[in-house]
This record gives sequence, C-alpha cells and structure tokens, in this order.
Amino acid sequence: MSRINSCLTELKEKGRKALIPYVTAGDPSPDYTASIMRGLVEGGADIIELGMPFSDPMADGPVIQLACERALEAGASVKSVLASVKEFRAENQTTPVVLMGYLNPIEFYGYENFAKDAKASGVDGVLLVDLTPEEATDVVEYFRSQEIDLIYLLSPTTTMARAKKICDLASGYVYYVSVKGVTGSATLDVNSVREHVEKLRGVTNLPIGVGFGIKDAETAAAVSQCSDGVIVGSVLVNTIAESKNEDKEYIAQALENVLTPMRNAMDRQA
Repeated sequence: MSRINSCLTELKEKGRKALIPYVTAGDPSPDYTASIMRGLVEGGADIIELGMPFSDPMADGPVIQLACERALEAGASVKSVLASVKEFRAENQTTPVVLMGYLNPIEFYGYENFAKDAKASGVDGVLLVDLTPEEATDVVEYFRSQEIDLIYLLSPTTTMARAKKICDLASGYVYYVSVKGVTGSATLDVNSVREHVEKLRGVTNLPIGVGFGIKDAETAAAVSQCSDGVIVGSVLVNTIAESKNEDKEYIAQALENVLTPMRNAMDRQA
C-alpha cells in the first residue's frame, strides 16, 4: 500500500479528514522549503502538495503565479524541488508528498528519469495540471513502475463520463476543483461542492480531496463534511509572501499558525 493510501485509510478508520496544504517549492528560497514542510506538518498537515515552480502556471491565479516567479528568481528548479523532498524525508518518513505542476518542465527533464528521481527523493504522488487522459498512457506507466500515484484534477464542468475516464487512470486520490476559475479566484459554494462530490462518488471509489477557495477554518470544516480531504493553497502562499523577508523558522511558524485552526475546526466536525 502506498504512503498516500496508508495515510487516507488510517484517517478514514479514525473518522478524520485529510488536511492537504499546498505551497510552492523554492518560495521564497529553495533553502527554506524543507523547513516550511516541517512547519506544515506541525500545523496538522496529513499530506503535503508541493508546487513545482513554472513560468506559465495557467491554472493558477496571481498569488501562486507570483510565488512561482519568486521561486524561479531564487534559483528553484525541478532538481531543487526533489532535493527539498529528500531533505524533508531525512526527518519525516510518514507524511506523503505530492508534487503539483505542469508538463513542460517534466518533459524537458524526461518522464522516465523524473519518475525514478522523484521516487528516490521520497515523492509519493504527482499531479500534472495539463496532462490529459488522452496523452497520459505512456506517462502513467512511468509513474506506475515507480509506485508513484498519478493524481488528476476534476472541475465543476467535467462531465461524469469524462470524470470516470479520468478516475480510471488516477490513483491515490482525485482533486476536485471547487470553483470555476484559477486558484484563489472565487468564494466557493459548499452546497454545490457537496452535490458534485456525491455525483463523483458514483464513478470512483478513490478518496476525493477538494481545493480552491478554502481560506479559513470555517470553510475548511464545511468542506471536510462532504469530502475526504481539504486542500488549502493560496492563503498559505500569501502568508509566505507577507513574510518572505523573515527567516525560515518564522515562516514555518506563520504557516503553522494558519493551518492549526483549520485542523482543529475539521476535527471538531469529525
């Protein structure tokens, strides 16, 4: 059983939902990322989504676009992202790590080489935003051969027929995008999320994480009632932006302070 499956199975047995924070690796500096990951765990993270900085992150809004710019200007690369995961793994062997990004840097790196290096670094899952199921056949096999879960996005406009096709390729969990638009762009409608998640449960047995638009403890708790995991991104990336000139310990603590109320609110709903 993969580290992601073990984590989600254990949470389900305990009646708890996964808290899945997202930050962009290398923001504000590649040297900070492992420390930031440790801060996320201290704040209650069950799984960490780590963005691979890219110059054209078309699914992301201004907050994460700027984080990518900061990371790239600081020298972040695919190799530095994998090095940060390896540094984190030296201290933490239990928290699953999912890399989230776009095809271009991975294609340049080489899919097979990337899958091998990601596995060696301690990566558990990969989410490539612009990898369509029609183009995924060979790519899926590279990740499956390394026992790395390939996670897919589903949106409010995804038809159930296409959702089933996507879910049949996915493993680990699927990521339901709660709003139409880019990250950080809108306020989510929890009732609409609940309706979509219930429909998706008809086409997949995979756990369903919900992200986009979750900004505080109240929305995190509400979304946890209708999903298996709550994915939080822009509010954390904003916190990094606001404290980017501070040292790594300060930023890690600031992130922990944002996550802990969400963790507590979700657990009170369990």
